[in-house]
Amino acid sequence: MSVLSEVLSANAAYAADFGAKSELALPPARGFAILTCMDARLDPAKYAGLSEGDAHVIRNAGGRASDDAIRSLVISYKLLGTREWFVIHHSNCGMEFFTDDVIRGLLANSLETAALGENGFHDVGKGPGSRAGDYIDWLTDTRRWLAGAQLSLADFAAAAQISVADYLGGVDWTGHEGAHSWYRVMKSRPSFRPLLTEK
Repeated sequence: MSVLSEVLSANAAYAADFGAKSELALPPARGFAILTCMDARLDPAKYAGLSEGDAHVIRNAGGRASDDAIRSLVISYKLLGTREWFVIHHSNCGMEFFTDDVIRGLLANSLETAALGENGFHDVGKGPGSRAGDYIDWLTDTRRWLAGAQLSLADFAAAAQISVADYLGGVDWTGHEGAHSWYRVMKSRPSFRPLLTEK
């Protein structure tokens, strides 16, 4: 059964009480953005103390720096003036319970919703499925670069920011070997050296 009527009713009540919030400025008042998971158990407004107009909140499965998330963050900074970004993950995330091969296999078997058991997700539906999932990188943290298979401006922007904190000794790389390895590769690139020499 659809929840459309419930959503429309809630939206009507929200719009009726919106009042002066319609006059809020386009740039976020507190000047920051959050990239976080789409998990329904998380409420960024509550855990970050947000009200309408305070911050940008970008959500996807796993709170990953995917192409579209980076696109949104660049717009947030370049056009709307955010000064800080927070990437917020959480425990017991659903992204921990499958691999690219698992979800591709599930989609190939059927297009019905899978079930989560003690050994991870398993298919309970009837076919036919689809092989279209074979062409999607489901877990973006397996990518070599932040925005995908190719080095991009996202890598240079992130590494430049990290280099400041790293120079001041403010980065604890413990438990983040993947990120540290990426950063070392970035620092070794000739095109990145001019950024390191800036004072």
